Amino acid sequence: MAKRTGRQRSQLPHCYYEGYLEKRSFKDKTTRKMWTCLCGNTLFFFNEKRDANYIEKLDLSGLISITDDGSVDRNLDAARLNLQMKNENIKFNAPNAEARELWKGFIHSVTELSVPSSLNLLPGQIHMLKETVEREKERINNVPPPAVTNNDPYVTLHADMPACFYSMSRLEAELLLEREAKRGNLLLRPGSTGYSFAITTRQEFDGSIFKHYRVTRKHNGGFIIDVDTPVPCATLHDVINYLVEKTDRVLIPLILEEAYEKNISFIRSDNENGETTVEDAPAFLLPPSVPPKPVSLRLQSPEPVLEAAVEESLYLNDMPKEPEQEKEDSSAVPPQPDMKASKKAIIPPTPPPRKLAPAALLSVPVLSTNRRKLRAQSDPLEQTISELKLKLEKHARCVE
Repeated sequence: MAKRTGRQRSQLPHCYYEGYLEKRSFKDKTTRKMWTCLCGNTLFFFNEKRDANYIEKLDLSGLISITDDGSVDRNLDAARLNLQMKNENIKFNAPNAEARELWKGFIHSVTELSVPSSLNLLPGQIHMLKETVEREKERINNVPPPAVTNNDPYVTLHADMPACFYSMSRLEAELLLEREAKRGNLLLRPGSTGYSFAITTRQEFDGSIFKHYRVTRKHNGGFIIDVDTPVPCATLHDVINYLVEKTDRVLIPLILEEAYEKNISFIRSDNENGETTVEDAPAFLLPPSVPPKPVSLRLQSPEPVLEAAVEESLYLNDMPKEPEQEKEDSSAVPPQPDMKASKKAIIPPTPPPRKLAPAALLSVPVLSTNRRKLRAQSDPLEQTISELKLKLEKHARCVE
């Protein structure tokens, strides 16, 4: 919070005007009477005249208009005025009509940098407003420019400058316009402060007449041609266009087009006779070959190997899936396996063969006749084995 010691302010801009104002905005439910100081282009509000710390401030850079409020106040001597900002409307009550006119004049002077002509003021008061305009211009010129935050190496400081901008002093600009009088008579150059600009012009009237115009930056963006009636411009290009159009194109921007070679040439010396000749490089050169576009390698997927169809093997210990198959007629022919369907046989590990005694053969369970016939028809080898088993059973019965 800035300090205020009497009328001398070390941390605030110069105070152009001050006095009591009653302030009320949309946020304020009641009107508050505060000591108000116009320092630079900002209004600072204090509770009392002798307070050292301000409690509020209002930046006037967003001011749209300042008008009178004709509504009647309880205090018949009070005079109202409205400040229309970008985001809100603020109402003030001045002690009297004369104070209201002075507040309107000073606020207009610091925001527009010109003295208003529609106010009822005395000559001495108008002189005070002119001094305020000059001091505010000096304050704006002494404000350091904002720091450059763009670190892109490809962006130059003069990228948006007009073509007639030259980084030189006032004397160098006059000499350049004198030397290049046939090409133009107006140029843009840096100002004396380092962050402002200047326009130098040259015309003939019983000799060379040079004029210099100051171009200052606005604190809220844009530029101003600093003359008696300031001319606001959005960009430096607009500044140049304004001067060219308003003078019926009598002023012409000085643009020095540097000459460039049309052909590529080189100097060659002959080592045998010592002569040097200037030769032109061949005009039709083969363009550099573009490297071929890389092609992604695709691995060929191995073709699926067709598995040989394997017939389903039948074993002695296979049990029928359904008990009804045992009652089927022996003459029924079992369905043939589909050869097209690829089935993989699952063969259990075969134990080593054992030699069975004749008595062990007696413990072999007797299979039903239907199952024997069914397996005999499906496999001739099993049929032979079945016949041998029957003979061994008959032989065993005879021995008993």
